Amino acid sequence: MNHTANAGAVKPSAKIKPQSKFSIVKGLVYLLLAVLFVTQLYPLLWLLIYSTKTNEEILSGSFFSFPAVPQWVNYQTAVESGNYLKYLYNSVFVTAITMVCVLLLASLVSFAISRFKWKYGQVVLLIFLIGMMIPMQATLLPLMIIFKNMHILNTHASIILPYIAFQTPISVFILSGFMKSIPHEIEESAIVDGAGVFRIFWNIILPVSVPPMMTVCILTFINIWNEYILAATFISSERLKTLPFGVNSFVGQYSVNYGGIGAYLVLGALPVLVIYFLLADKITKGMVAGAVKG
Repeated sequence: MNHTANAGAVKPSAKIKPQSKFSIVKGLVYLLLAVLFVTQLYPLLWLLIYSTKTNEEILSGSFFSFPAVPQWVNYQTAVESGNYLKYLYNSVFVTAITMVCVLLLASLVSFAISRFKWKYGQVVLLIFLIGMMIPMQATLLPLMIIFKNMHILNTHASIILPYIAFQTPISVFILSGFMKSIPHEIEESAIVDGAGVFRIFWNIILPVSVPPMMTVCILTFINIWNEYILAATFISSERLKTLPFGVNSFVGQYSVNYGGIGAYLVLGALPVLVIYFLLADKITKGMVAGAVKG
């Protein structure tokens, strides 16, 4: 009986060590996450504080101090003087058209490359991978000549088409890699039931491919929303400019409204943050749904 009691007494002490070790690892993980959270969140908080300061407070060099009186009027100035609503509409229009076209083209190409057995499938994939290595700046002059001959220069089409071309390769790379992992038995059973190619793509492949498609949406949205070089090269009309151009409205010949620039940057980053968190939640749900279906 005593031996049994002693053996029973040893077991709780044996469980304490793994638990204490786990708590140390857990604490280190929390510490790392806290450091990442602070380093990622701090620039946004600093920009928010920056946007509520006067020019005198900003130029005084006290970057980490709070404003004596928050200048919320900077946001009103950003909306009115920066043509925020007009540029916001142009950015939403261009980004939405680009995202829809990229998702449609990339999903169709990825479906053909990953699910069809044809001779030049890997060659086509290699061509798209080469497209990922072409720098955007190297295409400015050829695109300028092409768009001028096509008479679409200074239109939204002149930036939407390059956006689609530059975002499609990385999207094909992401989607094709995921679609290759989908079991072929799913298609074979659908073909036995009389499903055609389009029905297999629309009713089987696309629902399972929700997670990578959401990833493509996030990458496309962020890259297009903040793009400036192509838009500055091909767009000269004031009514067609996108959101990044609004910062120029606060830079005059003899003065700069730094508080207005900060407020405009906050308003410009706000849609990105909202869309990111909305799509991030959908990615998590899509991953769970895909795992259950798989």
